[in-house]
Amino acid sequence: MEKLIITAAICGAEVTKEQNPAVPYTLEEMVREAKSAYDAGAAVIHVHVRWDDGTPTQDRERFRVVMDAIQAACPGVILIPSTGGAVGMTAEERLQPTELMPEMATLDCGTCNFGDDVFQNDMPTLRAFGKRMLENHIKPEYECFEIGHLDTALTLARKGQAPGEPMQFNFVLGVGGCTPATVPNLCYLVSQIPAGSTWTVTGIGRHAFTMAAAAIAMGGNVRVGFEDELTLSRGVLAKSNGELVARVVELAKLLGREIATPDEARRILSLK
Repeated sequence: MEKLIITAAICGAEVTKEQNPAVPYTLEEMVREAKSAYDAGAAVIHVHVRWDDGTPTQDRERFRVVMDAIQAACPGVILIPSTGGAVGMTAEERLQPTELMPEMATLDCGTCNFGDDVFQNDMPTLRAFGKRMLENHIKPEYECFEIGHLDTALTLARKGQAPGEPMQFNFVLGVGGCTPATVPNLCYLVSQIPAGSTWTVTGIGRHAFTMAAAAIAMGGNVRVGFEDELTLSRGVLAKSNGELVARVVELAKLLGREIATPDEARRILSLK
């Protein structure tokens, strides 16, 4: 098996300090949390940004400042900015970080229920996002919240409307209203991806470490972080993103997987 790539999703757009005081909003807090994850073993930081009061934003300059600061504190780390933003943002808002020419960015693969909200990703939007990533030579991480999202990603790539093989998928399982976080569901999704693809799993909430263990054993990769899970165990808040990454490192050691460095992750993800 290849070494394990750990991604840390350090803040997301929805979680708040009321839920966990360590959730980062400011530039200094974002750098602190990214470095805690990097030092614990994360090769990839998935980046959402907030204004200092916690309001989510896709502002290009806010992304620039945050990403430059994280890169300085975490040499070589792979940064994957979000083009998902927050529910209700326009496509134009969401695309702003692609103007910074990152190595990778997320590409959400379909509309879905998102708790009590609807996360809108219609086909014209997906084609526009795919076109931007082709033009700017950005490798997408295809975010699949539903089983049908995988077929959409494959169709976009097959038609040349988004970057194709080798593809990187992130299977986000356990969001309320979307595909449940079960090992059979994960196995099905992995069985349908093209040969040579890479994949990551994100288990939401209490499913975070169950899905992590399954992915480690199956040869996949893992995403954890405050965007997806705020606790180390029932009723025990994580003090940092680094604590969540360290728990995945512990699981990997138990299951015999070595941890990829950023340079090794770039090779595995075909970024160099």
